[in-house]
Amino acid sequence: MSHSLPSVRIPLRLPSAVATFGIGIAGYLGVNLSPYMIAAAQSALEVDVLTASWLVTGTLLLTAVTGLATAKPSAGPHRLLVARVGLIVAAAGFGAAALVPTPWIVVAGLLVGGIGAGGAVSSSGAALAAFINPDRVAGFNGLANRAIVTVILALVPLLPLVPISVFGTLALFALVVLFASAWLPSAPVVEHAAAPAGAAASDVVTRRPHRAETIAGFVLLGTFALWAVSEDSLWAMAGVMGADQAALTPEGLGIALSGATAGGIVGAILLMIVGDRLGRAVPLAILLAAGGVLKIAEGFVTDPTVFIVVFIAWNTVYAIAFLYFVSTAAALDADGRWSGPLLAVYLVGSALTPVIGAALVESFGYQGFTVVLGVASFALAVPAFLVARISTRLQRTEEPAAAVVEGVNA
Repeated sequence: MSHSLPSVRIPLRLPSAVATFGIGIAGYLGVNLSPYMIAAAQSALEVDVLTASWLVTGTLLLTAVTGLATAKPSAGPHRLLVARVGLIVAAAGFGAAALVPTPWIVVAGLLVGGIGAGGAVSSSGAALAAFINPDRVAGFNGLANRAIVTVILALVPLLPLVPISVFGTLALFALVVLFASAWLPSAPVVEHAAAPAGAAASDVVTRRPHRAETIAGFVLLGTFALWAVSEDSLWAMAGVMGADQAALTPEGLGIALSGATAGGIVGAILLMIVGDRLGRAVPLAILLAAGGVLKIAEGFVTDPTVFIVVFIAWNTVYAIAFLYFVSTAAALDADGRWSGPLLAVYLVGSALTPVIGAALVESFGYQGFTVVLGVASFALAVPAFLVARISTRLQRTEEPAAAVVEGVNA
């Protein structure tokens, strides 16, 4: 008689989706609210925009570093602990910055809040690997993120951009999500060598360690970080480049940014519908190549309407490619070894892009700047394609591995 062995991955259900997606949004909310955070920091500390920008950059970098530091426990039995401690620390830090007007408390609170957000980023990222069909789950995650963040971005400016409204939003969201954290899917007991002492055989899925998985994982993290630099450099310079090159007005920039958000939502819905039916490697390579073409085109556009259209098309492609990167990392390993640090790596890559983008524009001009970014996309499409193929192949080995354990206990 054979024991019933649990699947390595679980179906996506509403409670687990609320916890996983919500915690991820809490971890990344500071990134999305960073312009508002700069304004609130200026108001609280009475400093110039450069000083406030560096403070917010420091906060986001601490989120990235903490996300990387907690990636390993988030891929194991301590995932829920990492999530809860991270959310509590984020709520405490941002809450203190919102409620206590003392300058040093505002500064310390933001930095502590950034550290807490890192735990939310890694735990939610690792949890994404727990679900069946990582491609479709990545689409759901992207849709939830875009929809909720869009609402928050619309509501926060209705109040003055002061600490209580901006930092308070960060703290409150972390607290709300904390109550749903119990639904966060735990890491499957996937042993890469021998089963741990005392573990029930029916609860363990064993498989041989894959050297290809480790190499592919590190290549994916490096590729994703470089891709983040190339994408966010254009995002950071879009307003200045559009104004100088295509006479883009502030109203036009607003249309472009709003359209880009809508394009991201459309892209997430498409991935939800398609799932893994088109594979993963070929779509990702095509998206990176198409993104490169659109980035280059953006540097040669002089009409404001065309500039907006190209910008929205590029951002839609970017959003879908981002989700394919997430699904590739999730598919590499069901315990989240690679999807856990992936979003933190993106923060590392994107945090300094305003400086990098400005330096590239200074050196090459707008057209040379976009050509450099486009060529980077073409080059990164090669390792992205190879890693995505490996992730698909490794994902297919999970069920046979389960069958081996089931047979041992027959």
